[in-house]
Amino acid sequence: MVDRLTLVRDVYAAWRTADRELVESRLAEEFMFSSPPDPALDRTGYFERCWPSAGTNVTEFEFLRLVEGGDEVLVTYIGTRPDGTRFQNTEIFGFAGERVSRIEVYFGWEVG
Repeated sequence: MVDRLTLVRDVYAAWRTADRELVESRLAEEFMFSSPPDPALDRTGYFERCWPSAGTNVTEFEFLRLVEGGDEVLVTYIGTRPDGTRFQNTEIFGFAGERVSRIEVYFGWEVG
């Protein structure tokens, strides 16, 4: 059985370094991504709309919460941008077996 917390950490590391191959290998074919500006993107929509920012907008993730419950992992983190400013997001990763089937992103907090 896959260690879901490690898998989630891998996805964040891949976002930071723009390692699309790693992310592709962790996502289920039926993957869905939702955030306030981008509700219910399918896998193709996620890579078209969101992935171009990978490797450019976050230099570090500091995990405040990384909690597995049932078929979900709850993540709250502080992200550091290349200019040094910081923000806090909460995300929920849903799983289908050993792959990420859903990510819901809740954001908007700037951290001093």
